[in-house]
Amino acid sequence: MTFTFGKTVTVKSTAFKNNEMIPAKYTCTDSNISPPLEIGDIPKGTQSLALIVDDPDAPNGTVVHWVMWNIPANGKLEENTAPGTQGVNIRKENKYTGPCPPSGTHHYHFKVYALDKKLELPVSADKEGLLKAMENHILAQGELIGLYHK
Repeated sequence: MTFTFGKTVTVKSTAFKNNEMIPAKYTCTDSNISPPLEIGDIPKGTQSLALIVDDPDAPNGTVVHWVMWNIPANGKLEENTAPGTQGVNIRKENKYTGPCPPSGTHHYHFKVYALDKKLELPVSADKEGLLKAMENHILAQGELIGLYHK
């Protein structure tokens, strides 16, 4: 599913820079907590943010590490917090699960969507359910890519 729109939000972290290594603290080899994120250039009219963290380098297809929606549009996600409603990840859990590649260096995409509404989704929703619910409601999107290898 592809979305096209003209606006971009900026997604940054104080823990790592775009296309640089994610510290072990945020992975399965250490504390496995979510990193802090800063979202900028949020468009006027944004009612909520949504987040998808996935790894397209996984050998058996894209692995979804975190799904969350109805995040307040205040531009910050503090470390180890979930200010929105969490959906189901690869482990069928409603929480963040950090990078844990079996081998090699993988790319982890922290994708943020600015939405023109709050979403009504069950907590059983996964990435595909969130993408479907966001159709025609995305004002802007941005992403931060982090790398990790064990």
